Amino acid sequence: MSTLLRELFGGILYFGTAEGIRALVMFAIAGLLIYLAIRKDYEPALLLPIGFGAILANLPPVLMKAGAFPAVIGSPEEPGFLTTLFEAGIVTELFPILIFIAVGAMIDFSPLLRTPYMMFFGAAAQFGIFITFLAALALTPLVGITDPDLRLKVAAAIGIIGAADGPTTIYVANHFRLADYMAPISVAAYSYMAMVPIIQPPVIRALTTRHERLIRMEYHERAIHPAVRILFPIVMTLLAGIVVPMSVPLVGSLMFGNLLRECGVLERLSKSAQNELANLVTILLGLTIGSTMQADKFIRWDTLLIMLLGLVAFVFDTAGGVLFAKLLNLFLKKKVNPMIGAAGISAFPMSARVIQRMAKEEDPTNFVLMQSTSANVAGQMGSIVAGGFIITLVSLLLASA
Repeated sequence: MSTLLRELFGGILYFGTAEGIRALVMFAIAGLLIYLAIRKDYEPALLLPIGFGAILANLPPVLMKAGAFPAVIGSPEEPGFLTTLFEAGIVTELFPILIFIAVGAMIDFSPLLRTPYMMFFGAAAQFGIFITFLAALALTPLVGITDPDLRLKVAAAIGIIGAADGPTTIYVANHFRLADYMAPISVAAYSYMAMVPIIQPPVIRALTTRHERLIRMEYHERAIHPAVRILFPIVMTLLAGIVVPMSVPLVGSLMFGNLLRECGVLERLSKSAQNELANLVTILLGLTIGSTMQADKFIRWDTLLIMLLGLVAFVFDTAGGVLFAKLLNLFLKKKVNPMIGAAGISAFPMSARVIQRMAKEEDPTNFVLMQSTSANVAGQMGSIVAGGFIITLVSLLLASA
């Protein structure tokens, strides 16, 4: 009984210590994420589990002594359930793979197959990844990341935040074994992805005129032969394996999920991937990301830098797509609405919806949803390929150092 009381009062007194105060700050951050999920409806399926996971990870340690951990985190000898989930789902890269199978089963590539030139927008919108990669290389020494190899790895993970692709961001960070930086990197990726409706419109308006935002685009609805639908995921996987082999785990899982959808004989498995698999892995992934938000790993100067550079990457990715569309218009007779370029990021389908909403605000009769969806789907693939490319690039740089 005395041991129980000691632990009880020790847990209360814990919040009067420096560690406890940092935990209270994390509770406030977790509360903000939960508020944004429930009140603002910003990606609630992700932000709510992340916020609750952060609460669990910052509860008072099991024993009030140095080196103790919250019960849900456990210890190196006896890991808690959140640590077990992290080891099983993040370290093994299982959760990002499963998420992409589910996403692939949800995606209809028909709009992209009808307008294949939209693939270029998916590529152009990855511009911010490489700009931010260079910026992170220059700025990380300011927060104590001075080891050249570590700077390259952290810069790669920060850059990929701009793609607004959480699973790819986690995949890149985990590939370089950045466990100490996983929390700010993953939280930045998912938070900015959730705030697409807030971040993208000001950037788009700053780079376009009203005349450009009023541009109408033709879209011809035509049937896509079933054989093309089936061959597309197979061919894309083969191309990824030849051009950027490091992207194959994610591209392959995305395309496998799409093949389940398009083959026509596995509707039950396709529905399971879209619903049960997606829901279960999203819950587990959110809780696991939240579990990395332990106060001692999150409340640091490098966290602030990662969050700021992640926002820079996101803004530059959006700007890259818009500016690419404006460049194309210099040579095209039938002009492209530059807003569509911003949909080339990976935040599917949120970015496409944002572009359509902005188009309707300018002209209620202007519909660019299908073109935006095409660019958005291309961005989903583009971000994965960019992630694989940056892994390959950094690995070569590390090998030559």
